Amino acid sequence: MGVIVNSSSGKKSLLVKGAVENLLERSSYIQLLDGSVVELDQYSRELILQSLHDMSTTALRCLGFAYKAEVPRFETYNGDEDHPAHELLLNPSTYSSIESELIFVGLVGLRDPPRKEVRQAIEDCKAAGIRVMVITGDNKNTAEAICREIGVFGPYDDISSRSLTGKDFIEHPDQKSHLRQDGGLLFSRAEPRHKQEIVRLLKEDGEVVAMTGDGVNDAPALKLADIGIAMGIAGTEVAKEASDMVLADDNFSTIVAAVGEGRSIYNNMKAFIRYMISSNIGEVASIFLTAALGIPEGMIPVQLLWVNLVTDGPPATALGFNPPDKDIMKKPPRKSDDSLITPWILIRYLVIGSYVGLATVGVFIIWYTHHTFMFIDLSGDGHSLVTYSQLANWDQCGSWQNFSASPFTAGSQVFNFDDNPCEYFRSGKIKASTLSLSVLVAIEMFNSLNALSEDGSLLTMPPWVNPWLLLAMFVSFGLHFLILYVPVLAQIFGIVPLSLNEWLLVVAVAFPVILIDEVLKFVGRCTSGIRNSGSSRHIKHKAE
Repeated sequence: MGVIVNSSSGKKSLLVKGAVENLLERSSYIQLLDGSVVELDQYSRELILQSLHDMSTTALRCLGFAYKAEVPRFETYNGDEDHPAHELLLNPSTYSSIESELIFVGLVGLRDPPRKEVRQAIEDCKAAGIRVMVITGDNKNTAEAICREIGVFGPYDDISSRSLTGKDFIEHPDQKSHLRQDGGLLFSRAEPRHKQEIVRLLKEDGEVVAMTGDGVNDAPALKLADIGIAMGIAGTEVAKEASDMVLADDNFSTIVAAVGEGRSIYNNMKAFIRYMISSNIGEVASIFLTAALGIPEGMIPVQLLWVNLVTDGPPATALGFNPPDKDIMKKPPRKSDDSLITPWILIRYLVIGSYVGLATVGVFIIWYTHHTFMFIDLSGDGHSLVTYSQLANWDQCGSWQNFSASPFTAGSQVFNFDDNPCEYFRSGKIKASTLSLSVLVAIEMFNSLNALSEDGSLLTMPPWVNPWLLLAMFVSFGLHFLILYVPVLAQIFGIVPLSLNEWLLVVAVAFPVILIDEVLKFVGRCTSGIRNSGSSRHIKHKAE
């Protein structure tokens, strides 16, 4: 960068600052400590470059300074557009001739320490499968020292193949192979076109690229990246306009935190879908099994509507407040074209859904065919037992010889079948139907606990990590108790109150859904490496 000023002698002078190496190439003289100006010989150049090396390897950002005592072509220039010198300033190709024959003054090292949290953020990126690439205009030695300091490179890593200048990268015979290397990469003395080329090649290779920048020169690369991130404090308006988002605190660790938050939101969306689909598959399985087995309908339409529209709603909503998994930033990034439902997830849906169907139909059959189940006494209401064959052929009840059904109680009601014993399979199924509905509600509440984490056990992510879900379960159970124990509502929904033993049966039949999903999660954790190895490696890159 150069500026033309009026010197104390009244003549125009040129003051220049920039990269030390570039200034040395344009300097022919050097000003000594006593103010005298002598020719810049090779020995002096080597001394300056050695000082530059010593300073830059300690992570100092170095700037060189030079001047030109007289610039005759600009002696009468005062900003007038008609002046011949004005055309020279509009043409960047003439800058090298203007900034020539300079007098080198010296160099300074600026210390710009990275924030303390950056190193941990880099470590988090590595654990999350995100590679960090540093693209900077700094001197190569300075950039390498900073990269070692913040953890992009290890203190003793051989980085000869991972650290290039922008010019060296453009001249590299196999640029894509260089970009595919594991670990972080560094590009120093990079120009805007170099940044654009790096982003373009990464995108061509199928990578998802997030690019950070603050200057006008960063704008083209920010625009080209999948996610352009401009600095909110130090960033120029041009950079902000070209970006997809603005980083309010200019802190790299905030980007990493945002990645974790984004993964959490995506997981919560999957949890909602997982819960709803597995529950709905269970309801479909229940209806299908009832028809296939030929037994009386376990649940009437109004009950299914109640479960779908009311009981399921609060837990499904509360799953959106799930906290992040403990290992959320230790998993590799998903592919941008990954489906929400993988074959393994579909298998889990089917297994859980099948159990929901079996449990709701099974408890219906148990009430008709057993007086005890899992040491729970179900005979307290006085209902009659039938065989499974009779239950499956209930529509032939009228032809059975000497069939009778005992009266049974439900709350304060007594159901009597003296006039027509076959009503035991019609109006008399009200207790069995209530058990089926209650099991379905209980299973779906327990299944919402399974949805807290895709693969994490409830032992590592217990229910109380999401108090909103516990509240939602309480609300859903409360609504179910309301329709059970308020007579008017119970009559509308065709159900009756349950006794304590019957509630024990409901819990005993519903609770295994947690154990089944725990086993499926364990299998998922054990086979995740095998399943992931079949897919191509997909790593997000952040360029800074």
